[in-house]
Amino acid sequence: MNVLNVHERTLAAPATDVGALLDGLASPSDPLWPRHLWPPMEFDRPLGVGAVGGHGPIRYTVESYTPGQQVLFRFTAPRGFHGTHGLQVHPLDAGHTLLKHVLEMRTTGFATVSWPLVFRPLHDALLENALDRAEDSLGLASSRSRWSLWVRVLRWTFARGRTRPRSAA
Repeated sequence: MNVLNVHERTLAAPATDVGALLDGLASPSDPLWPRHLWPPMEFDRPLGVGAVGGHGPIRYTVESYTPGQQVLFRFTAPRGFHGTHGLQVHPLDAGHTLLKHVLEMRTTGFATVSWPLVFRPLHDALLENALDRAEDSLGLASSRSRWSLWVRVLRWTFARGRTRPRSAA
């Protein structure tokens, strides 16, 4: 199955400020990744080409990185995920920037079933939480994305019934 999944948000901030969020990915004080709600993004070294890591069961390497502008990751797991995902910073004008996440992949085998049923809903919720966190980190009003019932059921199941937060709120 071919997959194109895009999440984006226009932020009322200059591109340099949004780019700084991107550059802080996987750092101890990461201002973008919602690590208080999701498995942290971690790498074997600071963000840069060749860094190996991921979050939870999703593993990838940094394929390209232009500080303040874009980072592109290539999937290495789970099995059946063939492609890339990454973040891009697009200046719109002096005070507005588009922060965009694009996932492009082809699924094979079991991933053709697990992507739409499990991974996509979780991915979509995580990305919306990351965009909320970007707004928070920039001091902007956040839309506080809510998780669907299915996302809450999946998270409860994977947490083996332990209570988890319902959203970034």
